[in-house]
Amino acid sequence: MAENLALGTGRRKTSVARVYLRRGEGQVKVNGNSVDKYFSNPEHVYMVNQPLAVTDTEGQFDILVNVNGGGKTGQAAAVRHGLARALVKYDETNHQSLRSNGFLTRDPRMVERKKYGQPGARRKFQFSKR
Repeated sequence: MAENLALGTGRRKTSVARVYLRRGEGQVKVNGNSVDKYFSNPEHVYMVNQPLAVTDTEGQFDILVNVNGGGKTGQAAAVRHGLARALVKYDETNHQSLRSNGFLTRDPRMVERKKYGQPGARRKFQFSKR
């Protein structure tokens, strides 16, 4: 069984990603599929690989990711956040470069809940004077 070098949890909107770093030759598996197969949009694949590019660790680790919730963009951002956290856990010297690129900051923007007595989160029913 492969030994995990580090674990990072990433979040974005309603997506949660658990990222495991293992010794290997650079394979990235997301929910059992390769990263290219799971994220069909090349922008999402690029987003996932950003922390590796910044820390010059491409091809050093096998990365295993379990991600659920939300849509593909939120999931890709959650994976990026989790991977950045795992790289910091593995080697503390990565912290400065990942922090300066904004990969360690959790994006707090979420959908606002719908309130009772209103048709939407902020929308109000039309006012009628008579």
